[in-house]
Amino acid sequence: MQFLVTAYDGTDEGALDRRLAARDKHMELVNIMHKEGKFLYAAAILNESEKMIGSTLIVDFPARADLDEWLEKEPYVMAEVWKRVEVKACKVPPLFLK
Repeated sequence: MQFLVTAYDGTDEGALDRRLAARDKHMELVNIMHKEGKFLYAAAILNESEKMIGSTLIVDFPARADLDEWLEKEPYVMAEVWKRVEVKACKVPPLFLK
């Protein structure tokens, strides 16, 4: 099942520092998940100044419970980079999965 994950960074002074500190571990997990076919697409959410303020992802897991399990160990969640995470079921057309 595919999911659209929209994750918003904290807005406090230390938010960017937390993001940068957790980035390597986050990208390591992203690469593993991509190879497993679980991480389909991602993009940074930018504000008017083109500063990164969050992430949007399309992931593929057997069930919502599996996605929640991943979120529990996601470095951006553990490091409190992402302060608000929204999850919605979605369906990517086969055309875009090639």
